[in-house]
Amino acid sequence: MISEEIINKTIRFVKKTLADAEGGHDWFHIKRVYRNSLLISKTEPVDELVVSLGSLLHDIADSKFHNGDETIGPKIAREFLFELNVDSKTIEHVVNIIENISFKGGNEAQKFKSPELDVVQDADRLDAVGAIGIARCFNYGGFKNRTLYDPDIKPNLGMTKEQYKTSTAPTINHFYEKLLLLKDRMNTKTGKQIANKRHAYMLGFLDQFDSEWKGEK
Repeated sequence: MISEEIINKTIRFVKKTLADAEGGHDWFHIKRVYRNSLLISKTEPVDELVVSLGSLLHDIADSKFHNGDETIGPKIAREFLFELNVDSKTIEHVVNIIENISFKGGNEAQKFKSPELDVVQDADRLDAVGAIGIARCFNYGGFKNRTLYDPDIKPNLGMTKEQYKTSTAPTINHFYEKLLLLKDRMNTKTGKQIANKRHAYMLGFLDQFDSEWKGEK
């Protein structure tokens, strides 16, 4: 089976699996990450098949929607790729990407590194910043019925992995606890360039939000 067939079957599988997913983690999120991964790959020495499969399957079962269980996604991906007769080396690489791509509060050590993970991680993080990042942030906050903002609840920048996963803080706090931190955590030159522009957009949004919150003209 050639790579194109594998990719097309993976796309169909992901679309079907995420048909009813929350709006910020649905097929369209996957499609954007996949597209950004291919864009970044043009300037990085990577295995394009690994990058493609890693980006397409990275959120096949996000732990946020499975009671925090981080083993489901890698298990589903491994079984699916095995059924496609993908070679074991590629499967293990893709699974490692899925297991290590997440932010996890910023205090969790990444246990695996590769140029392919760098690319997919950057592409995923790019979808969490800028205009789409803002939209996704509030979409998820609404999905979890979180308060928009509470000036008495300050952002917590020293959360453990478990605290980060179980946080119920207002949506605006998430900008300071994650989104604004991503610019300086990009791995690739292309990822950093795109992130800088999107970061500036978020800062402008937060300034406007603060002004309107205070009732300023």
